Amino acid sequence: MSEVRAASYARFSTDMQSDASVPDQHRGNRALAIARGAVSVSEYDDRAVSGASMVRPGLQNLVRDVKAGKINLVVVEALDRLSRDQADIADIYKRLKFAGAKLVTRSEGLISEMQIGFKGTMNAMFLKDLADKTRRGLEGRIHEGRSAGNVPFGYRAVVREYDRHGQPQRGEREIDVDEARIVLRIFREYAEGASPKAIASRLNNEPGQGPRGGAWGCSTIHGNRKRGTGILNNELYIGQLVWNRQRFIKDPDTGKRQARMNPREEWVTTEVPELRIIDQPLWDAVKARQKASAVEGEAIGMWDRRRPRHLLSGLMACGACGGGYSKVAQSRFGCSSARNKGESVCENRRTITCDAVENAVLHGLQEHLMAPELVAVFCEEYLREANRLRREAEASLDEMKIALAKVRREQARFIAAIRDGAPAGPLAQPMATAEKEEQRLLTAIGDAQEPDPIRLHPGMAQIYRRKVADLVKALAEEDDAGTAREAIRGLIDRVVLTPDGQAKGGLRIDLEGELAGILALATEHKGVGGGSDLERQVKLVAGTGFEPVTFRL
Repeated sequence: MSEVRAASYARFSTDMQSDASVPDQHRGNRALAIARGAVSVSEYDDRAVSGASMVRPGLQNLVRDVKAGKINLVVVEALDRLSRDQADIADIYKRLKFAGAKLVTRSEGLISEMQIGFKGTMNAMFLKDLADKTRRGLEGRIHEGRSAGNVPFGYRAVVREYDRHGQPQRGEREIDVDEARIVLRIFREYAEGASPKAIASRLNNEPGQGPRGGAWGCSTIHGNRKRGTGILNNELYIGQLVWNRQRFIKDPDTGKRQARMNPREEWVTTEVPELRIIDQPLWDAVKARQKASAVEGEAIGMWDRRRPRHLLSGLMACGACGGGYSKVAQSRFGCSSARNKGESVCENRRTITCDAVENAVLHGLQEHLMAPELVAVFCEEYLREANRLRREAEASLDEMKIALAKVRREQARFIAAIRDGAPAGPLAQPMATAEKEEQRLLTAIGDAQEPDPIRLHPGMAQIYRRKVADLVKALAEEDDAGTAREAIRGLIDRVVLTPDGQAKGGLRIDLEGELAGILALATEHKGVGGGSDLERQVKLVAGTGFEPVTFRL
């Protein structure tokens, strides 16, 4: 009997438990694991994370270690600690079972498929019921003129313990005079023709902080008209409390919430005249200017859905402040924070053409991936992979031949039984099934021909170099870039541009992501050591493990 290597998983969510529950859960899980003969117990946990999401570092690391064979017993307090989503809990169980690991909970004991189905359904019903009750409570607050969410800039929460009925009082707000003065100033300056960018820059050069204690940005001011986001679109400033304008749906692939607009008839609006900051003429003047402008409002959603025009659009970042690098002129890109929020936030005013950054990446691909040493490595790896596939094909063919022989022996037994006097009726169905299986195996064996010996094409090295050159050429050409660009973009996390007087153009270019790891490996095969030209860094990414991420171009 193999030794039991256990893992304890614990989780708490902010709405249900406190941080102290994690060690409590681990303590109970450890005791159960030891009682089941565990020789080691590793601990994994996620704090203040909803059970409706799979994007949890602790859970991802647990599944990764189970897959690697480090763990063969997982212990949790209850199934809802792993997940409250029915599909997610089934997926986790399948992964554990495939890796040969058992799942035990202190509430339900050893988990089987039946419990997964039953408990998963119950957890899904719990989440839906909780969501319905929460929405009902929030809608009740709105009808009473109270807050159902965060307190917007310009207001502060009113702290009262109980109302006149003795119930806890939450969601009341009042105008914050100092912040309201800034809100009024923003509306007036915008109505007079100032741009959101200019307004944000002036505010950042003065004492005080913006919403949520950060710097002012132009998007904080103009927002999105349809979604009602941004200072200029908040109806609360004219005494109207609007709720249920949009809903959020979890993306099953990323676990992130995506906003979806609700039909206007589902919106809930309540008049709260005591919270009005902006008079109607000023509000109307701002709305008239927004309507006449093609930048704010509707254009933002369309812009987000456009296919990137350049290979690195949306991937460039400022190394000085972490902000994005966006278009600041017809052909040049610069730090968005430095231009939209002012030099008090970022002093990086250096710009660069997108072509210059793309050429650096393409040159890196061509230089490092087409080296003769790397071509030799490619041929060696190709041969190794081809031999592995050949062995698998041979094993599969042998298995089908063994199964065919077994079916034919079974058919022979049926015939012998009938010859010895057994009634043919009860054997008719098994014989038909065996005959059908025989035909299926014969067809499969005929399709799976004996694999040919592995032969390397004499021009394989040239073929490889041509393929790399074609890829670089496709990336550089506008009409041919489509699929190739999307593939490369998927391998890039960020391209960081940092002011550096020693670098060409005054900006140092660092590539981050899987492509950086590929180039780093290629450089190692070429015999280049570490140093200023190659930074070897390691980061832990939930669900993927350790990977090299930074490469100096």
